Amino acid sequence: MGATISIENAVKRFGNDTIINGLDLDIRPGEFFTLLGPSGCGKTTLLRMIIGFNTIEGGTFKINNQVINDIPTNKRNIGMVFQNYAVFPHMSVFDNVAFGLKNRKLPKQEIQKKVDDILKVVKIDHLKDRMPAKLSGGQQQRVALARAIVIEPQVLLMDEPLSNLDAKLRVEMRNAIRRIQQQIGITTIYVTHDQEEALAVSDRLAVMNNGVIQQIDTPSRVYQRPSNQFVSNFIGLSNFLPARVKQTGGEAVLCFGEDGGYQAAIPFLDPSTADGQEVLAAVRPEEFIMETGTDTGIPATIQSSVFLGTATHYFLTLPSGKEVEVIQHSDELWEIIPDGTQVRLTVKEKKINVFTADGSTPLVIREELR
Repeated sequence: MGATISIENAVKRFGNDTIINGLDLDIRPGEFFTLLGPSGCGKTTLLRMIIGFNTIEGGTFKINNQVINDIPTNKRNIGMVFQNYAVFPHMSVFDNVAFGLKNRKLPKQEIQKKVDDILKVVKIDHLKDRMPAKLSGGQQQRVALARAIVIEPQVLLMDEPLSNLDAKLRVEMRNAIRRIQQQIGITTIYVTHDQEEALAVSDRLAVMNNGVIQQIDTPSRVYQRPSNQFVSNFIGLSNFLPARVKQTGGEAVLCFGEDGGYQAAIPFLDPSTADGQEVLAAVRPEEFIMETGTDTGIPATIQSSVFLGTATHYFLTLPSGKEVEVIQHSDELWEIIPDGTQVRLTVKEKKINVFTADGSTPLVIREELR
């Protein structure tokens, strides 16, 4: 069973700059938890506070209810995998993985068994005598992962572990990391700025910006029901359209465009929204329906398109001059609509999100809470 991690009111300063101010976070036993956000948002800073590489200016950090603030890094029983692998170049794969066990002065036979076992788990047992210079990037990352978990830490931390790999190898390794984590059951905190990576591996994820956690939830919920405009546009892509609420007989309708010519009934809209209230609609490219030969919907003109096999991405302009992106899957329409075509856009009413006009507050009630 993995360890619990509890962070209360964490504060981190570098000189006069406060990077993290009053952050709270609870991670469940055995959970694969991801810190996701743009560069400089504080996610790696927080990770380094947990392991002890960064000082803690305020707050309490606990593992299994034990406060670790003043415990030296080498006594925290935490494994870490770095972005640059940090594999010892002068040691074989076996000796790299055995390094932490030898430091703990375990018997030779026990070290042999533990290393052999973990090399099989990460699927590099056939490489145990090879030197790092003769390993691929993915193989070196497996060595680093094996070295971190062979010591049986309470917690595993991973800081952008796949960023130095090519696209295909990243997918292969993220699947391997997820499989290994599930097999071992170790509580894992994973740092990345790659949204697709975070969605693929996480049990839950926290989206961070400027040292503040914007939302914590499962990958599907963060994508489907983001908590604000930042999250909506950081996880995937959203088109943001101003709209006005119209309350008609208990049904909420969004009116798009200056004349409100296109109206969409929005289920689950917060009943506190007022008639005539200005709001911001967030529509993902795949949540638009694009049609020709109709007068229903928001008028738009196709400027360009990109065919990507399973889908075509269209780039359009609205009468206001605003640019939007629409994704049309190949199984919906085989032929690519030519540039310059006048089309109409409607929205998938149950899927779009609505925020207050400043983008700070969601106005769509989560379905399971209604």
